[in-house]
Amino acid sequence: MDTTRNTANSSRFQVSEFILLGFPGIHEWQHWLSPPLVLLYLLAVGANVLILITIHHEPALHQPMYQFLYVLAVVDIGLSTTIIPKVLAIFWFDAKSISLPECFTQIYALHIFICMESGIFLCMAVDRYVAICYPLQYPSIVTDTFVVKATLSMVLRNGLLTIPVPVLAAQRHYCSRNEIEHCLCSNLGVTSLACDDITINRFYQLTLAWLMPGSDMCLVFISYALILRSVLKLNSAEATSKALSTCSSHLILILFFYTAIVVVSATHLAGRRIPLIPVLLNVLHNVIPPALNPMVYALRTQELRVSFQKVLRLGIYVSRK
Repeated sequence: MDTTRNTANSSRFQVSEFILLGFPGIHEWQHWLSPPLVLLYLLAVGANVLILITIHHEPALHQPMYQFLYVLAVVDIGLSTTIIPKVLAIFWFDAKSISLPECFTQIYALHIFICMESGIFLCMAVDRYVAICYPLQYPSIVTDTFVVKATLSMVLRNGLLTIPVPVLAAQRHYCSRNEIEHCLCSNLGVTSLACDDITINRFYQLTLAWLMPGSDMCLVFISYALILRSVLKLNSAEATSKALSTCSSHLILILFFYTAIVVVSATHLAGRRIPLIPVLLNVLHNVIPPALNPMVYALRTQELRVSFQKVLRLGIYVSRK
């Protein structure tokens, strides 16, 4: 009789918060990871803010390619800010608790920013495809209106299709465990604590992964396959080199972004044996690309590099005055 009553009380109980324990297996000294994470975060925010200021102030950069880079910089700032401040709060202030609404909000923000980054990479791939394969029609196809419509379509697609992820997670019943072996609220990490069936959560997570980042990745590589085929048909070695150099920085970022997604997904299969690896890679995947993107473009794109120098010189001149 008492056992039945305790079971019923447990089934009605709903936890009010989750506890983010941090990196599994290294809780005692995980705070030593904060210096590199702080540096990566400051680099990500600082470099992307510099991208925003430079593109805004330089008329020569008011082109579709750099306008998409502007949007990418905004997304990168949002992605890294969604993750790192909470991770540092866990390390420095032992602020491990997070309310259910905050946790579900973080789940939504993570999904929308990652899917948005994938969508912008697709827009940039289409931009390079039209520029290289149809150079004469490029000014009439890829206009400012095209950039606005493409960006808004990505915002609507990602914003609407990711809503069910936190909604489904919030509908689960969390009646016993509330400790998460992670630094952030990942969808499957949170729903694995639920006392009821989470089949629909896993199914929608898999569907979403194939529907957005998966399809984006396929379309991006199709675009670059067509670009490569078009470039190889050029008779001039100089024209070939110029065509490849215009999209090399973009291709580097794409390869890193999607390779990191595949690696993070693969390591989750071994998560039970080595739980630290997928958690660490998950955190790094959300801060390294935002820090890497501006550097790659600055090193590989002469126009952006020159504009950086102008903006930085202007800033030094204003501060001296």
